[in-house]
Amino acid sequence: MSRSELVEYLKSFNGSEETYPFGPATLVYKVKDKMFALIGHRNGQDFVNLKANPDDVLFLIEQFTFVSPGYHMNKKHWVSVNIEYPDADEVLRGFVENSYQLVVSNLTKKQQAELSDPS
Repeated sequence: MSRSELVEYLKSFNGSEETYPFGPATLVYKVKDKMFALIGHRNGQDFVNLKANPDDVLFLIEQFTFVSPGYHMNKKHWVSVNIEYPDADEVLRGFVENSYQLVVSNLTKKQQAELSDPS
């Protein structure tokens, strides 16, 4: 998946907000001020940090060669995914969806209601 395709996908989530809290090189996506994705560049490759269920983090790192512990993040809750890895698009989409849902599930009931009914 290209960086621009990932950006478009991240923007498609309800309430997704694009920010640059760490400077112009690091793109962060939040929902209700809670981060669910961070896009960066390291060792010549684009990566995205995504929230993951702590019970799944070790499995994901062991199962997928394009997944590593969250770069500059709490390694218990975050993974880094090489977005340029061949044929990983569908898996990456699933990881993004999971990250978003984990963050939304920890929002207040009021915030969750605002996401389902933005009016």
